[in-house]
Amino acid sequence: MTMHATGPFEVKLNVLEQYNKIEGAGVGRMSIDKVFHGDLEASSQGEMLTAMGMVQGSAGYVAIERVTGSLRGRSGSFALQHSSTMSRGKPAQSIIVVPDSGTGELAGLDGSMTIVIADHDGQRKHFYKFEYSLPDTP
Repeated sequence: MTMHATGPFEVKLNVLEQYNKIEGAGVGRMSIDKVFHGDLEASSQGEMLTAMGMVQGSAGYVAIERVTGSLRGRSGSFALQHSSTMSRGKPAQSIIVVPDSGTGELAGLDGSMTIVIADHDGQRKHFYKFEYSLPDTP
């Protein structure tokens, strides 16, 4: 059965040293630190590679992050794989649970996540929508 989890999260990105330093569409690197709230009470760490397009509003990124905490009371960890693009301001997201990456009570977790960024009271806020399935609890 597909379940739904939602909530806000904070994210901190730190620029890491670039390997590919081609001017214009070079590849950037960042570390990711997140704290999730709501149905997913967890923290994560990961790494991201980015590339900017030659047209404003066009870019892409890939990332892997390890999430550790609890999902609706079930504790453990899992990995998320990101592959997303922005084409002249139009986003396309693919954020999935890495198959068989779940541990503890999250073993067997499968699913996909969507990130929503919205302005609230003049501040940029991040939210997640997570569609997932888990094997029945023994």
